[in-house]
Amino acid sequence: MAQKSDEDEKVRLDKWLWAARFFKTRAMAKAAIESGKVHCRGERCKPGKEPHVGDEFQIRAGFDERTVVVQALSIVRRGAPQAQLLYTETPESVSKRENAAAQRKAGSLGVTTDGKPTKKQRRQLFHFHSADD
Repeated sequence: MAQKSDEDEKVRLDKWLWAARFFKTRAMAKAAIESGKVHCRGERCKPGKEPHVGDEFQIRAGFDERTVVVQALSIVRRGAPQAQLLYTETPESVSKRENAAAQRKAGSLGVTTDGKPTKKQRRQLFHFHSADD
C-alpha cells in the first residue's frame, strides 16, 4: 500500500487555515469562514473549498487583516516555523498591519474619556435616555 503525502490529498480550507496556524482549532477556522472573515478573490468562501497553490486569501482575525498567498498545502498541524512555510503574506498586508498596530498602540483608534461619569452626569444620561421612550 502506497503512502499518501500531504500534497496528494485534497485539503479543506478550514483544515488548511488550522494547519497554517491562523486559528487554534478547526471549529474556530470553520466559524470564521462561515461568518465571512475569510475571502478568496474578494468573495466569501465555504469551509469545504479546496485551496490551491497560488490562491490569495484575505483573513481577518481580531484586529488584524492579512492577505496571504498559498505556497504549500498540508492537513497536518506542525510547529510555527513549518506552518509559516505554507503561505507568504503580501508586503502591502504586512505594512498595513504594522501601521494599524502602531496606531492601536498609540491609542489613536480608541475612545478616551476622563473616567467614569459623576453622579450628576449619570442623572443627565438617565434623563436623556428616558426622554427617548
